[in-house]
Amino acid sequence: MRVLICGGGVIGASIAYFLSRRGIAATVIERTGVASAASGKSGGFLALDWCDGTPLAPLARHSFALHARLAQEIASDWGYRRLTTYGGFAGGRSRAHRAAAPYGVGWLSAGVAVDRRLGSTETTAQVNPGAFTAALMRAAQSRGAVLRSETVTGIVRRGGATRVDGVQVEGGIVEGDAVVIAMGPWSIQASAWLPLPAVFGLKGHSLVFETGTRLPAEALFIDYREANGLMQAPEVFPRADGTTYVCALSSETPLPADPGEVMPDPGAIERLHAMCSALSPVLAAARVLAAQACYRPIARDGLPLIGRIGGLDNVYVATGHSVWGILNAPATGEAVAELIIDGAAHTLDLSPFDPGRLPALSFDQRSRK
Repeated sequence: MRVLICGGGVIGASIAYFLSRRGIAATVIERTGVASAASGKSGGFLALDWCDGTPLAPLARHSFALHARLAQEIASDWGYRRLTTYGGFAGGRSRAHRAAAPYGVGWLSAGVAVDRRLGSTETTAQVNPGAFTAALMRAAQSRGAVLRSETVTGIVRRGGATRVDGVQVEGGIVEGDAVVIAMGPWSIQASAWLPLPAVFGLKGHSLVFETGTRLPAEALFIDYREANGLMQAPEVFPRADGTTYVCALSSETPLPADPGEVMPDPGAIERLHAMCSALSPVLAAARVLAAQACYRPIARDGLPLIGRIGGLDNVYVATGHSVWGILNAPATGEAVAELIIDGAAHTLDLSPFDPGRLPALSFDQRSRK
């Protein structure tokens, strides 16, 4: 079986890895680079039970366990470790609030109050998402997977109306027995070729600091009031490699056609840096290693699209994971591999994520995207 995976982010790499474990050597077609978009620029935060009470709960719980297993199975270090996770607030409140807060986090500024523990080392963890994605891809390649640096521009149909024979790339045709669309928010481009629901991109900004050993394994979610009165929600993730990742400031800036053209919004990085300096003297003094932006893929109802595309026998989609893409990638990859090879997923019920639950983009809608 020849499986073509369009997209070299964490979802595509996970599918390739789990296919390779079943003896299927996939071809991953990626235009920019492995983990070049959100898969390499996100926080890599993992939570066991934060999706409980939603259709995502079984996916998240199974995937959280898979992360721990993969960290043991694959001979590569992507910074997997368990965390203690706290919540708090900063800005617009007096320092007395911090004195009354029950949790003391020593690396924070005096104006930050930590008033709740959101997760323990039993329920929260982290990875370096770019390193995790690259390791999955290398592990798949060691079992025969192929990575091609090309841009997919369409699908190829030669025979019946319900099957495709491969994909069109700028250099010609790549033939395959199954096709998976896993292009994050750029999956909306495939709506011009296939009956796919809309996938939107929500932009987020982040900074990566060089902090060494000064910050422990403590993640932080903060309600932060800027000087202009706007409320933000920065997230702070010290990593095992001596860096610290901080993200905030979402926007609906239009998605560029090329992932390589994603740039921070004007002024966003400066605002985020000011927040970081106010949150912690360690961050205020640390060197900035990366100032970046990425787009998270979101479907209209907030749930991912995972499954076979309606009306087609051998075309699948896996995208729309929003902020939980890194967390839910392993379980998604495992389930999609089962769906392709066995005709059904055994480890998870994928029915809540069936792309057929949402209408496909109409021709007029596609022409406006």
